[in-house]
Amino acid sequence: MTEAEDHKPPSDEARSAFTAPSGVEAAVAAVDGESSTTSEFAVPRGLDVSAPAEDESEGSAFSPPSTYSAREAPPAFTPPTGIPLVSLTKDVPWQDRMRTMLRMPVTERPAPEPVHKQDESGPAVPRVLDLTLRIGELLLAGGEGAEDVEAAMFAVCRSYGLDRCEPTVTFTLLSISYQPSLVDDPVTASRTVRRRGTDYTRLAAVFRLVQDLSDPETALSLEDAYRRLAEMRRNRHPYPGWVLTAAGGLLAGAASVLVGGDIVVFFAAALGAMLGDRLAWLCAGRGLPEFYQFTVAAMPPAAIGVVLTVADVNVKASAVITGGLFALLPGRALVAGVQDGLTGFYITAAARLLEVMYFFVGIVGGVLIVLYFGVKLGAELNPDTALSISKRPLWQIAAAVLLSLTFAVLLQQERSTVLLVSLNGGVAWSVYGAMHFVAGISPVASTAVAAGLVGLFGQLLSRYRFASALPYTTAAIGPLLPGSATYFGLLSIAQNKVDKGLVSLATAASLAMAIAIGVNLGSEISRLFLRVPGAAAGARRAAKRTRGF
Repeated sequence: MTEAEDHKPPSDEARSAFTAPSGVEAAVAAVDGESSTTSEFAVPRGLDVSAPAEDESEGSAFSPPSTYSAREAPPAFTPPTGIPLVSLTKDVPWQDRMRTMLRMPVTERPAPEPVHKQDESGPAVPRVLDLTLRIGELLLAGGEGAEDVEAAMFAVCRSYGLDRCEPTVTFTLLSISYQPSLVDDPVTASRTVRRRGTDYTRLAAVFRLVQDLSDPETALSLEDAYRRLAEMRRNRHPYPGWVLTAAGGLLAGAASVLVGGDIVVFFAAALGAMLGDRLAWLCAGRGLPEFYQFTVAAMPPAAIGVVLTVADVNVKASAVITGGLFALLPGRALVAGVQDGLTGFYITAAARLLEVMYFFVGIVGGVLIVLYFGVKLGAELNPDTALSISKRPLWQIAAAVLLSLTFAVLLQQERSTVLLVSLNGGVAWSVYGAMHFVAGISPVASTAVAAGLVGLFGQLLSRYRFASALPYTTAAIGPLLPGSATYFGLLSIAQNKVDKGLVSLATAASLAMAIAIGVNLGSEISRLFLRVPGAAAGARRAAKRTRGF
């Protein structure tokens, strides 16, 4: 072999992909004759790899990094003291316990090991979610606030061991999602609320069912819960139709006495309200929407007031029309809408308030049509009579109690709650009268304070009975509803005094908002000072919001 052939480079076939190129120092040969080729997981040369200490175990993905210090823990890690455990006591209403947990982040909610009530397998998750949605549907259709509905749904799921669930409530849609763990697929179910009805007896029965489900000593099975739910749906209303019609008439008569009416005005307002109620039932049977039902129901009281004025009967026609409007004002929906807005459920609050606006526009339309024809017929309806309301404290307090009682009957409340809510309404009117007529305070401020007492007493009574607060508050705010301000605003508009009418309607809206905010504030004050579940700090956690940025 010649010298040129000795220096000839090797062929590509003879060169290995792992052979070090010329000019690069070859790696140290492996021990025991192993191949010198290295892996991509090999430690690079020049990196000091010291042996771990004897007291240190092998690191893992859950081990803290080398820069971690227990004294100066970075904010990205759990603080050295840990996250405080929330202790939920059992001697408080389930509404507070569930509301406390709903206002926590999901990672901080206590999730104990599930204890099945019947067997080791437990009920099927889809059936539990279906029961939860059915209970939430009855509560939302009955007028409960969105936060209370979510609390009830969360309580039902937790009673069957589904701790990692997230309920969501809007005005017409209920949904709930359950994820067993981070690696399992979530299960989601939803239900649409298409029909709404006012039956506080059924609402109280649903609250008792949720209370029994939340009590670990009751151990109510899923089949028993379904059976009780079916019985609630089959039960008839506690009061027949003719009782509701008579209650509507008495409510209108009592409202007319509040604004200065006499015995003739009482019966005239009662007759107009009963005629309006029957016409509304007829429209409902024909399938007309509620907007037209309110429009038709507002016409008979206004027509009777106009007829009495044209006939030169020496009565207060304005009190007749005002009394008829009291039975139609949507106070229940207004309070629920403002409550949802104050608790952060803005979509549901906007929908409820939009519903209130439609009802109010329907009432306005019905009354304006009658008043317009009354003015054309020469009826001398004077808006200035609003300033000459006679002060009869005993008669007005009795009328306020009667108004609350009849309002409770219209709401289909249990007979055991009617007396309490009637007394609550009488106290509310007494406070309003003392502040407005005696002390000379503005009607808006007086209404807000009286409504706050209604909410406070209603919340205390509901806690005493472990029930909903709606039956104790909704009927009690009846005497405070702005019926007279609404009527006089509409009358001014019918007489082409638009500016004066808008001012009166703005006053009515201010009174309505004062009622709603006062009721909600009274409820929050009761929760603020009563013992509630929580951590060592003892504070009830509110929904965390930004400060406008």
